[in-house]
Amino acid sequence: MIGRKTMGKVSPLLLVLLSLGFFFATYNLVTMFFHNTRIGSGKWVGDGLENGLSIDPIIEMPRRLKMTERSQVPFHVALTATDAPYSKWQCRIMYYWYKKQKRMPGSDMGGFTRILHSGSRDDLMEEIPTFVVDPLPPGLDRGYIVLNRPWAFVQWLIEAPIEEEYVLMAEPDHIFLKPLPNLALQGYPAAFPFFYIRPAQNEKIIRKFYPEENGPLTNVDPIGNSPVIIKKDLLAKIAPTWMNVSLKMKDDLETDKAFGWVLEMYAYAVASALHGVQHILRKDFMLQPPWDLETKDKFILHYTYGCDYNMTGELTYGKIGEWRFDKRSYLRGPPPKNLPLPPPGVPESVVTLVKMVNKATAEIPNWDKQ
Repeated sequence: MIGRKTMGKVSPLLLVLLSLGFFFATYNLVTMFFHNTRIGSGKWVGDGLENGLSIDPIIEMPRRLKMTERSQVPFHVALTATDAPYSKWQCRIMYYWYKKQKRMPGSDMGGFTRILHSGSRDDLMEEIPTFVVDPLPPGLDRGYIVLNRPWAFVQWLIEAPIEEEYVLMAEPDHIFLKPLPNLALQGYPAAFPFFYIRPAQNEKIIRKFYPEENGPLTNVDPIGNSPVIIKKDLLAKIAPTWMNVSLKMKDDLETDKAFGWVLEMYAYAVASALHGVQHILRKDFMLQPPWDLETKDKFILHYTYGCDYNMTGELTYGKIGEWRFDKRSYLRGPPPKNLPLPPPGVPESVVTLVKMVNKATAEIPNWDKQ
């Protein structure tokens, strides 16, 4: 079923009033002093080991949760997108592999929604379940289109009927390698730790939005909003704060310069911490070629980086290779079918990426017409 938004365009006044409400809610959270840390399950983790949870430093999961049997609760897959050709072809490949893996044993994947924040319908509405939301008012994103992501989730969570209790926040350039179970445990959301999200190394900036009285910087997880599996009602509380923090970070020149294209990711991490939410960090959640070499035991392949190699299989990152796959090579339209495979010596992860793109483009109807 295709989700259709029936509301009119959002007015700047409504957005300002909404943001002010989010600000006061966030302010109340910021000014509270937490002697304990609130987590997604609604339980409290004490400062001491006797009454609290001890943490496994390797997989960063409370030890008692390691023995917890998986709940097998379905989750809704949601990604935000635009109507640009670059976004469309990635969404089509992503949806293709979602449908394949959803049917397999071990999957907890439920429904699927492409949250289209272009404000109007497009030609993929009948192919991919889509819910149309409004973009931010003109000029508010300052050319940083990703700022529309939290605003899109705010609208979707308020207006769309979502059957599942959990939501997976995903992105168009994700490929499901195998059936994805619900990785959240006992209310703890699950997230992927990014090596370049470093709250402790950006303490001065983080403290502008997460003051010392709120707790240590370790409360701010090294994550973005995607991939994250989280309870729907918990995300509904975080999303407005996520939007508000994103806009405030973009307005702060020092923060904007320091965080650049990952600003919105930091904003989600801070917003979660402001609500006392910490995540189970799952390194097996995702891999990112060309830096991650193997797909074994991983669930999602994220092809955000360009893959450049010479014909002997050596990585030439930062220099266009004799063989390359880079999604940015296809800004104006989809990649052709049957892309050439990498030369010998290229890591398995890159080979798998190209093979999975080729399989999808060979079977998606009317691929060359998009």
